[in-house]
Amino acid sequence: MDSSSAVPRLGTAFNDGTLGLVAVAILLAAFVVWAARGSNVEKTDFALSYVAAHIVHAGMGQRLYDANLQVQLRDSMFQQPSPLYFEHPPFEALMLSPLAAFSFRTAYLIWGLFNAAIVMGLIVYLRPHLKWPSEDLGYIALWLLFAPILVTLYQGQSSILVLAGFALAFAQLKKERPFSAGVALALTLFKFQFAVPMAIIFLLRRQWRLLAGFASSGAVLALISLFAVGRGGLLDYIRFLTRIGGNPRNVSYGSAVDMPTLHGLLYALLGSRLNGSGLSVVVAILSIALLMWSAWNWKSSANSAHFDLLFSAAIAASLLSGSHMFTQDFSPLLLAMLLSGVHVSRLLRTPRVMLVVSLLVFWSFPVYFLFVKWHCMYVMAIAMLAFSWACVHGQKYITQRSAPASQTVAAV
Repeated sequence: MDSSSAVPRLGTAFNDGTLGLVAVAILLAAFVVWAARGSNVEKTDFALSYVAAHIVHAGMGQRLYDANLQVQLRDSMFQQPSPLYFEHPPFEALMLSPLAAFSFRTAYLIWGLFNAAIVMGLIVYLRPHLKWPSEDLGYIALWLLFAPILVTLYQGQSSILVLAGFALAFAQLKKERPFSAGVALALTLFKFQFAVPMAIIFLLRRQWRLLAGFASSGAVLALISLFAVGRGGLLDYIRFLTRIGGNPRNVSYGSAVDMPTLHGLLYALLGSRLNGSGLSVVVAILSIALLMWSAWNWKSSANSAHFDLLFSAAIAASLLSGSHMFTQDFSPLLLAMLLSGVHVSRLLRTPRVMLVVSLLVFWSFPVYFLFVKWHCMYVMAIAMLAFSWACVHGQKYITQRSAPASQTVAAV
């Protein structure tokens, strides 16, 4: 299907698309209810968020990143808690603090249904921009078949909000509203390790109005964080993040081999040969190089046919450059996958094969769970590198192929 053809919005008429939406809404709600009633719900990441919500709700925000306090509350609330810590930004803990007034399972249910509603809203809102698949049922099904979305709902994570941030920023850029796009992009600060790399790409592209919107929203979130934990709490947060980065083997901080990032990949390959500082330097150099490469190749306007491919490559590069990533954090990649799929038939053989293979890997439900079980999630970083390369080189070919036609029009 040609990327320039129009795709109608998912409407309220009685058709396959509407029935599909209703079915997905019922399935997602049922999934959240089932998870909330499950015996393993205390082991989910939301348990960590619930502990953080209680700390802030009780007026102890300044001690939010006190690991001993987190463990003490965690062990007193749950019989089989997750060994991880709450390491998300302070504003997230403040946002979730009203849920501390409810029992854990009720709070989990409220948060899960809220995230499911965001997914449904994104499915409808993004349809005019996502022209592949052309059939509404196929389009809706691909959302449901992407494992990280369900993992995010089950874990009670905030990755769907990050997906929403990327999606809204993309939509605003297509409407040529860079400041609004920057404001929307600030939603990705729920996972700031992915927000900062994307902001760097826009900085290298000198997108000042977008960066102004991003900085404005970021400043508001910083003030909210200051209100939540105070100056001392913010300093503790920085020290907490430093400890996480310096302990790649610590399961409580998240093992590096379980992360599909450049850091996870290089740690798996070179961790026994390089010390922590040396590995960090190598990762930083390669991450900066990847972001510069993405920015250098992104020269098209928002209205060009291959803008979608470049935005997709930038999302993948931002995820790869993030220092802390688990299965649920693949969620923003769904936008990139759906944006790139429409261009598969227009690419040369090598980028087309790499794009198709990477899409198949990302949409293969068992892959995520097997790689987590085998502690080799870092392998997925290779698939993301292939995806990013295919998107960038695919848009180059599309540009070269369309150049003669545009030149002819200009000459006439």
